[in-house]
Amino acid sequence: MPFLKRRRFVSVIGRKSSVPDGMFTKCPGCEKTVSATEVEENFMVCPQCGHHSRITARQRLGYLLDPESFVETHVEVQSGDPLGFVIPEQSYSYPERVKRAHSKTDVTESIITGFGTIDSARASFGVMDFTFLGGSMGSALGEKFCRAADDAIRERVPYVVFTSSGGARMDEGILGLMQMAKTSDAVRALNEAGVPYISVLTHPTTGGVYASFASLGDILIAEPGAQIGFAGPRLIEGALKVKLPEGFQSAESQFSNGFIDCIVPRPEMRETLGRLLKYLTPQ
Repeated sequence: MPFLKRRRFVSVIGRKSSVPDGMFTKCPGCEKTVSATEVEENFMVCPQCGHHSRITARQRLGYLLDPESFVETHVEVQSGDPLGFVIPEQSYSYPERVKRAHSKTDVTESIITGFGTIDSARASFGVMDFTFLGGSMGSALGEKFCRAADDAIRERVPYVVFTSSGGARMDEGILGLMQMAKTSDAVRALNEAGVPYISVLTHPTTGGVYASFASLGDILIAEPGAQIGFAGPRLIEGALKVKLPEGFQSAESQFSNGFIDCIVPRPEMRETLGRLLKYLTPQ
């Protein structure tokens, strides 16, 4: 089936910062004053403490991919309102909430999918965007994820997904939760077809997204300091009546307990993924 409304994005690799010289910002990690220019040129990572600031999906694609290589797919898949969901305390409906999220961001759904290359190694990509309704997983996200997985199988290229989510979208109720099974089945199809699936967990990756496709990668990578887990620490402490250890659910804790394969800082992500893609798809 032909792809509709293809859009290209330009890589920012090698570009200088767009922030004027002399501007400073306070790092939320170390609380030190740092140059805004240095932070932007360092892929939105603090040069003092390594704190990874949250970035949008399009920023991430710009940091990762070869210039002019990304072609977005399945932009026609957008959220519907199957349940006619309305929050009584709010004066607007679920479709209006989606429109508001779209007007505040540069995406129409909480995941962007498409083909692109890293160091000329081609792959199918899915990149989640937390700025769109907290990266919540609804029917549109599940459909786009599965279509991009089908694209990877058809084209015989690896599938690389960056996750960032608070979990399933409450506005779609059980239909949002059903995406856990749907996306997990898409990962099964990738596995049976022998197509590599790389999952990169960024801050935060929680709830139903983590409990499904985010944790099922052949290779699991995380950014430093990312919160990774199903339920939040406060919920766990309240349910179990215990005090959780320092750094619970951090990427570092997950790595030390064997739940992820490696932790890769954002400035090194392009090189790492490029090397993995070449290993997994030898010419």
